[in-house]
Amino acid sequence: MDICIDFDGTCVTHEFPYIGEDIGAVPVLKELVENGHRLILFTMRSDRKIKKKDQAGEDMIIEENYLTAAVEWFQKNEIPLYGIQKNPSQQYWTSSPKAYGQLYIDDAGLGCPLIYPNDDTRPYVDWKMIRCFLMEMGLIYEK
Repeated sequence: MDICIDFDGTCVTHEFPYIGEDIGAVPVLKELVENGHRLILFTMRSDRKIKKKDQAGEDMIIEENYLTAAVEWFQKNEIPLYGIQKNPSQQYWTSSPKAYGQLYIDDAGLGCPLIYPNDDTRPYVDWKMIRCFLMEMGLIYEK
């Protein structure tokens, strides 16, 4: 199964433009891959170059590598990605920019189980509940 995964608030806490804190996604994402599923990073993060003026009025280019930072998080945690922002197989049957997957895990998705911290920070995905859902669906199995 191809599974689209959001990043901020889903794999880590909301800290954009920084990488947020661990929320328990790593072991579940690894289980999904071990069970033959393919993960597609599907996030609003992007890389871009911005032209700005320095203090002397000279043009300078600033690189914002926010998407690259998220991809590196997956690499650091040894979680292989099948696709980044797109499903590689969909190029043969659609030109839509929306990444195709059979399942989407996203903190903004209706019904996604969330943890609401006691402070003013944004809620994030409850991976213990996600794991239970995935087990009920037969997508991962008890070790």
